[in-house]
Amino acid sequence: MTTVAAIRRYPVKGLSAEDLPAVELTAGQTLPFDRAYAILHGPAAEMDQEGWRPKSEFFTLVRNEKLAALDTTFDPETSTLTIRRNGRQVARGRLDQPMGRTLIEQFFAAYMAGAAPGAPKIAEAQGFAFTDKEAPMVSLVNLASVQDLERLTKEPVDPGRFRANLWLDGLAPWVERDWAAGMVIRVGAAVLEMVQPTGRCAAIDVAPAGTPEGGSRALNLLTAMRRGLGHTHCGVYARVITGGRVAVGDAVELG
Repeated sequence: MTTVAAIRRYPVKGLSAEDLPAVELTAGQTLPFDRAYAILHGPAAEMDQEGWRPKSEFFTLVRNEKLAALDTTFDPETSTLTIRRNGRQVARGRLDQPMGRTLIEQFFAAYMAGAAPGAPKIAEAQGFAFTDKEAPMVSLVNLASVQDLERLTKEPVDPGRFRANLWLDGLAPWVERDWAAGMVIRVGAAVLEMVQPTGRCAAIDVAPAGTPEGGSRALNLLTAMRRGLGHTHCGVYARVITGGRVAVGDAVELG
């Protein structure tokens, strides 16, 4: 039996995950508050531009592993972001208010000094999300495939490295590689349509926030995948075609 082992969203792109016991999915949308904010840098921070933007314009784990040394929490009711480092609060601000955004931007200006020119700027996604793909989708990862990677690395591989929204348990390793675009699955009360495999980048080499190694690149996972598997796909992007409640422990039915 295949089930939902975890539900995660990432309120600020590149920062900590938030575990959810359940979520209400909406057709044609991402998880609520998933990648709702991001931190612009360099020339992009000076541009007055609305809408989706590529990840190259933001601080992300691909180039900025220091982000994973921070532990962050987000309160969706007040839009308050709290940032901790080594268990100590280092910044806090409401992202829906100018002063709150300024406090967070000033923190990242100091914390990421030298990583990019110019001053960081908080960007808010309204009616979309700052996911890696412009189309609104949900990302899935097969826990058995992640576990199989340990055969290549000879070390534990935390599924959090893949920053997926839904973790699926009870599948055979790499079975998702056979899921064709257009295939439909039911997850809890929602129905998802497969879109494409998730191609991975160097962000998976970074140990996730909240782990003892958070922020380090000690594990060269991307290279291990290329050499051992001949590809760098792990997970699937899916589109929500019928909304509904999804909870941890819900059954996943493959169509």
